Amino acid sequence: MKFVDEAPITVQAGNGGKGCLSFRREKFVAKGGPDGGDGGDGGSVYLVADESLNTLVDYRYQPNYQAQNGEAGRGRNCTGAKGESLELKVPVGTTAIDVDTGETLGDLLEPGEKLLVAQGGWHGLGNTRFKSSTNRAPRQTSPGSEGERRNIKLELKVLADVGMLGLPNAGKSTFIRAVSAAKPKVANYPFTTLVPNLGVVKVQKYRSFVIADIPGLIEGAAEGAGLGIRFLKHLTRCRVLLHLVDLAPFDGSDPAQNALAIERELEAFSPTLAKRERWLVLNKTDLVPADELEERCQSVVNALGWQGPVFRVAAIRGEGTDVLSGQLMDYLEERKEMEELDGDLYEAEQEAQRQMQREARERIEHLREAQRAKRKAAQESGEDDEDWDDDDYDVDVEYRP
Repeated sequence: MKFVDEAPITVQAGNGGKGCLSFRREKFVAKGGPDGGDGGDGGSVYLVADESLNTLVDYRYQPNYQAQNGEAGRGRNCTGAKGESLELKVPVGTTAIDVDTGETLGDLLEPGEKLLVAQGGWHGLGNTRFKSSTNRAPRQTSPGSEGERRNIKLELKVLADVGMLGLPNAGKSTFIRAVSAAKPKVANYPFTTLVPNLGVVKVQKYRSFVIADIPGLIEGAAEGAGLGIRFLKHLTRCRVLLHLVDLAPFDGSDPAQNALAIERELEAFSPTLAKRERWLVLNKTDLVPADELEERCQSVVNALGWQGPVFRVAAIRGEGTDVLSGQLMDYLEERKEMEELDGDLYEAEQEAQRQMQREARERIEHLREAQRAKRKAAQESGEDDEDWDDDDYDVDVEYRP
């Protein structure tokens, strides 16, 4: 199946049922009067967070959804049945955005959470509603209102406290295997990670956090090289980022220059994300000769002008990972406590996340527009790649038992 983290859909709420025009007609009852019932309300459309889902692939192939209309009213003051509401299950971490207005309708961050995305139409009134002392035989009714129709973009962003970024083969998957029970694919070639992986890091009993591993970046990712930058948006909800640097690259490249390349790609993607709390993790220290280790570590720190925390680890052996995990847990707990006590700090954090997500959407859309323009130019020159379409941004995932 495909890992799909974006899907445009159209939702149509049900229309309200119209009111009934009816008069009581019964033997031995003269001038029975109006008895037209009201219509039923139209069904609404809701999104429901389901923790058993991890992709939006179903919505890529079925983009149109409609709730049930309300039934019309009937005689004998019978009210029409309400339309059944429609509940669409989405993964936890999904954001709903109104395509036409750009408004963010809401985030689904907890399992079972519901979000109204299209309001059903209200019922129409039967003629019974219009009777009065001066209008004994009203012939007025009202139609039900139309249900809300919306073009919505669903965006899935994994929920994690800590996010990792770095070049392919920097050791991100190895690190997440070392600190959690997650078992992402690890191999000695680039891009072994094709989709975000999540792991739960248990520091002590009742103390844990979630860490996310995303596919590696390469230089030029902001222009679509490699897997591009589309997976970076999954880091916008993380409170702290780990920048993993391979101290012993298999291709003999300079670790300092590799670190700078990642920093440039991060800034090109989202200036706000680039300013996020970030810790430098120098990995594969076990592969560097002891007499060169200090110099190589310092060269990376100097090249980045790094002022924040620095950690040295050998993820494959688990060396240094316990200390790093403990300090991450302390930082996250302290940050959470500060936000709970200071409402302004919490609101600033939420606004920063919204800004990062806006910048991410703009950058990814810019990249897609560039790809479409490139394809159009190729079509005009007769060099069109007929296999290219927006689905090229999805990744096939094969699940094995």
